Amino acid sequence: MLWTRWLVLLLCWGATAGEQQADEREGFRAEIRADSRRQRSPPPVEPLDFGFVPSAVYDTHAYYEPGAVGILFHMVHAFLYVVQPNPFPKDLIVRVIQQNMGGIKIEEWRKPENVVLLLQWIHYEAGFLVCGTVGVVFVILVPIIGILFCVCRCCENCGGEMHQRQRKNADCQRGFYTASLVATTIFIILGVLISYAANHNISAQIKSTRRFINTNMRDLKTFANNTPAQIDYLTAQYTTAKNKVLSDLDNIGPLLGGRIHSQLEKEVVPSLDTALRMAGAMRETKEALENVSSSLEVLQEGTGKLQTSLSVERASLSNTLSDPACTNGAVSHTCNTIRSTLSQLGINADFSRLPDVSHSLGNVDTILKTDLSNIVQKGYSSFNDTPRLVKDQTKNIVSGVKGMLDKIGAEITGFSKMFPVEASLANFTIFLTEGQKNIESFYPQIDQMDFYRWIGCVAALCMVVLILAFNILGLLCGSCGYDKQATPTTRGCLSNTGGNLLMAGVGFTFIFVWLLMAIVTALFVVGGNVEKMMCEPLANRQLFKIIDTPYLVHPAKKNFLPGMLFQNPNIDLTLGSMYRECYENNGLYHALQLETMFNINSFLNRTVYNKDLAKVFESVQVDLQDITLLEQAGRDNLINFANSGIGQIDYAAFLAEVNKGVTLVDLLSFSTDLEAQADQLPRGALENALKGHASSIRQIHRDQVVPMEQAMKYVRARSTLSQSIKQLQRTSSDLPVKVTNILSAIDAAEYLITHNASHVVKQETKNYVQSLVGYFKQYTAWVKNSLTAEVAQCKPISNIVDSMEIVACSFIVDSVNTFWFGLGGCCVLLIPSIIFSTKLAKYYRRMDTEDVFEDMGNTGNHGEQVCDIHGNLAVVSSPYSDTLTRFPRASAPPSYSDW
Repeated sequence: MLWTRWLVLLLCWGATAGEQQADEREGFRAEIRADSRRQRSPPPVEPLDFGFVPSAVYDTHAYYEPGAVGILFHMVHAFLYVVQPNPFPKDLIVRVIQQNMGGIKIEEWRKPENVVLLLQWIHYEAGFLVCGTVGVVFVILVPIIGILFCVCRCCENCGGEMHQRQRKNADCQRGFYTASLVATTIFIILGVLISYAANHNISAQIKSTRRFINTNMRDLKTFANNTPAQIDYLTAQYTTAKNKVLSDLDNIGPLLGGRIHSQLEKEVVPSLDTALRMAGAMRETKEALENVSSSLEVLQEGTGKLQTSLSVERASLSNTLSDPACTNGAVSHTCNTIRSTLSQLGINADFSRLPDVSHSLGNVDTILKTDLSNIVQKGYSSFNDTPRLVKDQTKNIVSGVKGMLDKIGAEITGFSKMFPVEASLANFTIFLTEGQKNIESFYPQIDQMDFYRWIGCVAALCMVVLILAFNILGLLCGSCGYDKQATPTTRGCLSNTGGNLLMAGVGFTFIFVWLLMAIVTALFVVGGNVEKMMCEPLANRQLFKIIDTPYLVHPAKKNFLPGMLFQNPNIDLTLGSMYRECYENNGLYHALQLETMFNINSFLNRTVYNKDLAKVFESVQVDLQDITLLEQAGRDNLINFANSGIGQIDYAAFLAEVNKGVTLVDLLSFSTDLEAQADQLPRGALENALKGHASSIRQIHRDQVVPMEQAMKYVRARSTLSQSIKQLQRTSSDLPVKVTNILSAIDAAEYLITHNASHVVKQETKNYVQSLVGYFKQYTAWVKNSLTAEVAQCKPISNIVDSMEIVACSFIVDSVNTFWFGLGGCCVLLIPSIIFSTKLAKYYRRMDTEDVFEDMGNTGNHGEQVCDIHGNLAVVSSPYSDTLTRFPRASAPPSYSDW
């Protein structure tokens, strides 16, 4: 028991690292799912790779395939099922044990409950009782019948007289008895072969038992030698979780600070983005004002020149039309038409009345001297510096946590070294080695005992073989020496020898068969009950249910296995559950339910994640008051831009004039029409003068109108004057309100950072701590899983049980049952063999007298004449006279004086 206790203790340490890991993992996942309903879910815990626990390879394959002899085993099982078809009486056995825990006393059997149990047991054993009774009756009656048969034969009764009556169907009867005896002999030979195969199988499989013993011992040694390395591996893998936690602590700035930054940026970054966009709008406003100012100068100057040129040209054209030539009736109509269009030669858009934007432009230039974009970028940088602030403010906490982690690792290592695991397992290995040597020392004795058993079984089979030898020799001699022409008194020596051999076989049958049946009955009762009460329930694990019945072993102890191992019978540990866990090659820690031996939560609180560590994490405080999003210069810059005066510009007037054409009419079209009308005039000075005016108008359009149109359409940045004005109109629209909103958003973001960020910090710190704790939870979960399935895999224990079942049931019990099955069949078949041999010997042995008959006269009366071996005749009345008259008269053998 000492080694078992050490083995339990060396595995108990694992309980500290693993209990409730499944519940904790599910709880952690539930936390993640719950947090997903919040603004932001906690970061997923990175899975850790702890590698693979060094596994043990076991050699024992507790499986047995009997081969051809398995058919015989199935036949015996089927026979036993016919004899005993009742299911395994688990409840009956439990009640018998529970009611007779103090020992079975004769006077207690008179109690009604015991009588009922006895009757139920008799009902269950009815098949064995009937067959056993038949066997006992057989053993008792066969010697008695043999003695009576011998006495009767000596008194020339029961077929003992040496006289054979002749009948017309004698050949048919002889053939029937011969065939029956041959068939019976063949079946008896099969029974002998079955018994011999079973006997040989026992000896052959006993040698295989040594292989099971060696492999089981080797597996136990492997189990003992591999367990310390597995435990050391579990302990060493704490470093993996520890290093990952240290890595996250070293990166607390990017991890925790980054999470805080990402939570706050939803409020902070949009406010800074609006300020940055406003800085861009300032630059665009300056460009637009410059565009408008430069274009306005060009247009105002061009408008004056164009108006003068058009006035001069209009006056000159009017003078030309005053020429007397225009009074001609054919020409006057054309001149009047041209004269009516002179009023179209004028300007349409008057840019001289538009207000000057130079004052607003000057204000914007002054505002842009302060780089608002740079100020906003400083705000970005200050906010993005959150990870560094977190790292600087948590230096002391990180160093304290690192020290605690080192202390925890030392505690785990120290706890694993508290128990002398290696020394205990070394003693266990020595115990196994000595036990194996002790077992091997019995091998010669086992071989000797098996040899004696084999000799005894062969001797029993030799009894049957001796009888078979007489039967076979009797059949051969009788069949070969039989002469149909010979009379019963004249049969040959070979035939007579065959009959004598058959009678010798009958005699040896009476001598041996009752002894063989006694052996069969004893083996049947013992082997059959062992098969039905032990092997079958062990194969279907019903036997474990009996052993695991609460309070069966002791009325005050619920479960005997934990009571024996841990002195705590209330632990829900049964032999069946332990066998199932070991059969599935799970760890001994899980199979023995060692988690019930220790308070796992207290150890976890004291080591892996204790209260001190939790307090350190809870003390994390991050102060973000040093973050400044927008300096005062930037605020003043925004306010000055709102008061720059761009909102007071009359953009409607600008757009109204810009949208007008430069001239009242398209000068090119006007000049083209003027030339067309000049062509209608007669050739002469008037025509040439009008064409000259058309050319001058075209020149005015090319030199003055086109530059003005270009000034309106294409300015800097390839934007039209109209676009620049519209842009200024959009920017100036509610500009003070926009600036106020930007400043309010920045103020709100700064207030959030400096005053209300504690909730965000606490939440993200909690998430960060959960991620660190998650690594420890992964380690404890991995330890528990490893202890459950990989550490100290107890397959050798279930292999021992399975090997014992194979050796006891498949090797021995099945073979013993097959032996008595074949031998019992021989014993049963020897009874008809006696009958057939006795009947058939009458046809082969030489008789002392024979039937002789002759005609006694005409009276119709016949008499039987019996001729003895000396040739003397006697006449007796015969009830078979009708039969005898049909046979020819048999002659007596010659008479010799010396007979």
